[in-house]
Formats: sequence, C-alpha cells, structure tokens
Amino acid sequence: MHNFFALFQLPEQFDIDMAKLETNFRAIQSASHPDRYVTASDAEKLAAIQTATSANEAYKTLKNPALRAAYLLSLQGITAIAETNTAMPADFLMQQMEWREAIEDAENAKDVSALDVLLGTIRAESKNLQHLLSEQFKQQQLNDATDGTRKLIFMEKVQADIRDIIEKLES
Repeated sequence: MHNFFALFQLPEQFDIDMAKLETNFRAIQSASHPDRYVTASDAEKLAAIQTATSANEAYKTLKNPALRAAYLLSLQGITAIAETNTAMPADFLMQQMEWREAIEDAENAKDVSALDVLLGTIRAESKNLQHLLSEQFKQQQLNDATDGTRKLIFMEKVQADIRDIIEKLES
C-alpha cells in the first residue's frame, strides 16, 4: 500500500495543491492505461491495473477534505470515526438537529430554494471548519483535528442528503 501523498508527490499535510494532485493523477492514469499494456506480460498488466486502482483510491481520498483529514489521522494511527469514540459536542449535535429539521420542513414543503440556502450555509460552515482543520494539523493538535474531521464527515453527509432531496424534488 502506497502512501497516498507520496504516490502523487505531495507533502503529507491537510492543505494540498489540487492542481498538482490532478496533474499527477492524470499522469499515473495515462501511464497505467490498459492500451499501453496490450502486448505486455500478464504480470505487467496486473501491475498496471493495481497502480490504476491505487491511484483512483488515493485521488478520491485526497481530493475530498473530510477523507483527506481522516487519512492524515490514520497515518498517525487515529481512526476518526471509531465505535469507541462517537461523542460530539452538544452545540454541534444541536446544530445537526436544527439542520435535519429544516431539511425535513423544506422537503415536506417541496421548497428547493430553502434547501439551496441551507446547502450554502452548511457549505460555508464546512469551509470554515476546513480552515480550522488546516491549522490544527499544522500545529499537530490531533485530538482537535479528530473532532473537526468527525464534524466535517457529518457535514458532508448532510450536504449529500440535501443534494439527494433536491434531485428527487426536481425530477
């Protein structure tokens, strides 16, 4: 298993150069494309497929801030979402409940614009949290970064739920 950051020649940190990630991903995909291995041995074909598969997983992980944060923590032996560590701050849980109620109200009213507004609000909160996570990782505040990562994962789930509801309402 390659270190995802090393695979794309990126420093092991939360803030990454997304353009470099994209460029290096495309280069690996191109180099390991099956068309390049038509006359290769079975072992070489298998190696190319494994490289492409690893690159896809690494790219998906590093491109997504929540997954990238969880991966960074995993490199330190920390599991962001663990069955033994599910406690969340009360204010964050209250915020989650308010968002879920607002989502339900907007869905029942078939109010796509209200869902769009809520999605924008949560996206902004998520961006703020990403900036905070960046600092926490830089300062090696891994307990705080773990809490922030868990919040970011929950926020991404809420955003995905809203997008799904909007798609359902618009179809």
